[in-house]
Amino acid sequence: MAPRTSDVNRFLAAKPRLEAIAYRLLGSASEAEDLVQETYLRWQDADPDRIEVPEAWLTKVLTNLCLNQLTSARARRETYVGQWLPEPLLAGDPMLGPADTAEQRESVSYAMLVLLERLSPDERAVYVLREAFGYPHKEIAEILDVSEAASQQILHRARKHVAAGRARREIDETAARRIVDEFIAAATSGRTEPLVALLTQDVVAVGDGGGKVPARAKGFAGVKAVAAFLRGMFTPGRAKREVVGGSPAMYATTANGEPAVVAVLDGRVIGVMCLEVTDDGIVAVRSQINPDKLERVTERWAAADHGEPVLRDVY
Repeated sequence: MAPRTSDVNRFLAAKPRLEAIAYRLLGSASEAEDLVQETYLRWQDADPDRIEVPEAWLTKVLTNLCLNQLTSARARRETYVGQWLPEPLLAGDPMLGPADTAEQRESVSYAMLVLLERLSPDERAVYVLREAFGYPHKEIAEILDVSEAASQQILHRARKHVAAGRARREIDETAARRIVDEFIAAATSGRTEPLVALLTQDVVAVGDGGGKVPARAKGFAGVKAVAAFLRGMFTPGRAKREVVGGSPAMYATTANGEPAVVAVLDGRVIGVMCLEVTDDGIVAVRSQINPDKLERVTERWAAADHGEPVLRDVY
């Protein structure tokens, strides 16, 4: 039997929130889309007339699908080639979800998505539902089939695990552009000193190639090592052009609320470099270059005008 239009509309009304929850839980837009679709299939198989609160039912189904996915993902990541990083989303992507409060914006920052990998699946679910979407512990307990006291204790543990990474500074688009401009100028100066001035002493640089694009298995740590790495990355050379397939242009934007450098070649995004910034400087440079995790970014990039690049023909 075909679903009723009213039932489809009820699901569509909830879909943006479901996608935003799933993305925060999984760190993957493609996986989020798949599980929201699976939630819809289960909604079709259910009897909506017997569901008192559709939003709560859909959230429970989706969250538990995500918990199962997170559990299996941990096993898969043991064999993942190199460093694993989340799938970045550019400013304006609806999957980023609500951004009305500082907590909501922080919960989807690239730095926070990396920190959330420290949490158990249950801790991640409670943290996201409470911090990003304001669910009361009573509802979270019902979603996870635990007591309210257990939900509160899980949140307490989750907050402790991510507390060390919460010194990031909120960046608006104007400030992000200025930071990226300064970063690109320093990285292309041919010297490490300008980069050292922008980086903190304990800065780290990590790249995710997924085994499909060359990336160092272990990241760089410390201002001198990271500065030298970045200087080399932005130094033109034939070998780099051959690996990349040409000479990309670099654009300044924001991804997950952080200043970001987007590398574009022939209309395709081949890399997104997210800069985590605190009052002391840039504390992390995280580069997503796995083509499987850049498909959504490329689609959205092609659909909008991004102005002139900060740097043309990098290599």
